[in-house]
Amino acid sequence: MAIEAGQATEGGQGRIRLGMVGGGQGAFIGAVHRIAARLDDRYELVAGALSSDAERARASGAALGLDPERAYASFAEMAEREAARPDGIEAVSIVTPNHMHAPAARAFLQAGIHVICDKPLSVSVAEAEELVALGKTSGRIFALTHNYTGYPMIREARALVAAGELGTVRLVQMNYAQDWLSERAELSGSKQAEWRTDPERSGAGGAIGDIGTHAFNLGAFVSGLRPEALLAELTSFVEGRRLDDDVRVLLRYRGGAKGLLWASQVAVGNENTLRLQVYGTKGGLEWSQEDPNHLWFTRLGEPKQLLTRNGAGTGTASKRVSRVPPGHPEGYLEGFANIYGEVAEAILAARSGAVPDAAVTFPSVEDGLAGMRFIAAAVASSKAGSVWTPVG
Repeated sequence: MAIEAGQATEGGQGRIRLGMVGGGQGAFIGAVHRIAARLDDRYELVAGALSSDAERARASGAALGLDPERAYASFAEMAEREAARPDGIEAVSIVTPNHMHAPAARAFLQAGIHVICDKPLSVSVAEAEELVALGKTSGRIFALTHNYTGYPMIREARALVAAGELGTVRLVQMNYAQDWLSERAELSGSKQAEWRTDPERSGAGGAIGDIGTHAFNLGAFVSGLRPEALLAELTSFVEGRRLDDDVRVLLRYRGGAKGLLWASQVAVGNENTLRLQVYGTKGGLEWSQEDPNHLWFTRLGEPKQLLTRNGAGTGTASKRVSRVPPGHPEGYLEGFANIYGEVAEAILAARSGAVPDAAVTFPSVEDGLAGMRFIAAAVASSKAGSVWTPVG
C-alpha cells in the first residue's frame, strides 16, 4: 500500500509534504528536482506554483497529477494558503530563474515553511544577507542545491581533508567548462540560455553565477577553506552578450593557501567538465564529475591510489550516501537525491524537535551567501581592471 504524504510509517516518519515554485512545462531543472526528491521516497509533491503564467501553471499541475486547488497562480498565494492548511506543505523547492529565488524564499520562510532553493541564492549580496537573517529568525531549514556536494566521492574527499590525510592544504584548483553558449543560443529560442544571459533575471554574473558558483562551492566544501581576496577576469566572448561567458579567478585563502578557478560556457568540446584538484603538504586529490565514482588519492612519495565509490579503502562518509555496490555507476541524479535525502533527515528531526545525526550535511543559506560574495567580488575585480579585491 502506498504511503500518503505525512502518513506515519513503521518508524513514525511519513513522507514530507513538498511544494514547488517554478519547474513547469519546458523547464529542465524542475524535473531533476522532482526525480531527486522521489528517488528515496522521502517526499510527496502535493502543491505547486509551477509557472508565472496562470494557465501554464494549471496545465503543469495537471500534468503532474496535483489537486487543481493546489496548482497556484503565484508563489505568494501558495505560501499563504498552504500555511493555513492542516495538511499544508512542510517544505518548498524553488527552481525558478535567479531573480525569483529571494522573493519566493522570503515568502515561504515567513509562512514557516522549510526552503530548498536552487543556486545561486539570489541576485545580490544584500538579498542573500536578508535571507540568512530571516532563516535564523524563522527557525526553518534553508538548503541550497549545490548538488555536486552530494556525490559520494566528494564526501570521501572532504573526509580525507578533514582527517589531515593531505596535511596542510596549499592549492585548490577548480575547473568547470561547457560549450553550449559558444553561439548566441539566447536568440535561437533556448529558454535556458535566454534567462541565463539576461542581467535582469540572472543577476550581475553569467557563467560565474551559473557554473562558477558550483566550482567555488565545491572547492570550499572539500577543502574547508574560505577566501579572503580574489583577482578575476570576466569575459563575454560572444558578441552582443551582456553577461560573462568565460571566467578566470585567482584566490587567496585564509591561512595562505592559493586557488585557481576557471569556468567557461564557450569551451568547445566540453559538455559538463567539472574537475577539482586539492593538494597539501602530505598528499593530493583529483576528481572529475564526468567520472564521479572515482577519486584519485596520492600520498607524497607513493603511487597514485584509485578509490572507488563504495569500494575497498573508502570510509563511512561516502558509503552512507551510496546506494548500490561498487562498479554500478551512480551519478548526477543520485548526487542531487543525496542533497534531498540529507535535508529530509533534518526536516524529520525538526518534526519532533530532535537534532539530526552529525553526519547529515548539505549546503546551507550561509553557503549561498558565500557564493554571492564570491560573485560580487569577482564582478567588482574584473570591472576595476582585474585587481585584488576582498571577498565579503
